[in-house]
Amino acid sequence: MGAKDHREQARSQGSVPVAIVTVSDTRTPETDTSGQTIRQLLEEAGHRVVGYRIVKDEPEQVAQALEDFVAGEARLVLFNGGTGISARDRTYDVISRALEKTLPGFGEIFRMLSYQEIGPAAMMSRATAGVYRGTVIVSMPGSTNAVKLAMTRLVLPEIQHLAWEITR
Repeated sequence: MGAKDHREQARSQGSVPVAIVTVSDTRTPETDTSGQTIRQLLEEAGHRVVGYRIVKDEPEQVAQALEDFVAGEARLVLFNGGTGISARDRTYDVISRALEKTLPGFGEIFRMLSYQEIGPAAMMSRATAGVYRGTVIVSMPGSTNAVKLAMTRLVLPEIQHLAWEITR
């Protein structure tokens, strides 16, 4: 069975339950344009948002959100924010330590696509993805443009396939 066959079989599974975590020291539900964008894109594609949270870029808060959402019905948990190299950017550190299986291609392709849009600054992104406790975890930058890029070019085209693969 090839990737095309897998995608067709995965599509028959229907909508995917997804949780969204925005990592930011300043955003509120009203100002979280990246989280709102993720929600809108998911819902337009027919998927269900089963959880949403904004946490500070504190390792304990990121880890707690991860644990809470993998314990629920979400098949994917989408983090946005905290993937850069500033002192406050710690999402990657928490997520990367937790992942049981990594999907290096996500970060590699994201940075390649990002490079086409923003140039060499793309190398500062520590976007990553993998599997933790039977749930697909995606960690992308927090800018709305980066979220749109990751969602439209990588996550949404494969969301059902990703969700199906972790259950087989």
